[in-house]
Amino acid sequence: MHGTEAPSPWVRRWAHLIPTGSEVLDVACGHGRHMRHLASLGHGVTGIDRDPAAIEAAATLGQAVLADIENGPWPLPGRAYGGVIVTNYLWRPLLPRMVDSVAPGGVLIYETFGTEHARVGRPSRPDFLLQPGELLQACRDLRVVAYEDGFLDSPERFVQRIVALREDPADPAAGQRRRLDPAG
Repeated sequence: MHGTEAPSPWVRRWAHLIPTGSEVLDVACGHGRHMRHLASLGHGVTGIDRDPAAIEAAATLGQAVLADIENGPWPLPGRAYGGVIVTNYLWRPLLPRMVDSVAPGGVLIYETFGTEHARVGRPSRPDFLLQPGELLQACRDLRVVAYEDGFLDSPERFVQRIVALREDPADPAAGQRRRLDPAG
């Protein structure tokens, strides 16, 4: 069942960059695999999904918002989060909204399928596959600390993924002090 598997290794690898105790938004949260992980790290979590069964499951973890964000209004206008998580989801008209939802000092952790994925599986429609460098362009106003675009095994997939920080004008050096390796 989508959303019940283990958290993405990309999200686990970079979750330490989310400011301690901050609120996190999980877009297209499914049954809450990332919400569960981030709540275990001490974050308040909010998930958005259009599937009522997924939202019912995610509601046990934090705030769960039932909304069709592709065909309706953005359900959280004006809210910003210490972390915004997006995995296996792309709706281009919302990319600016997701970037804008990152609070000063916060981080965007995004991972989804790249255009080459059509050769190995679904999704295969170009509407749901990122063009090369598309996430870099979407995050041009953020500070990119990690970016990958390539092939992964098990399951076979082509992905594009990014971790980007919104500088905090009150503490412009904060992003430079964050450890890229949490064990370092």
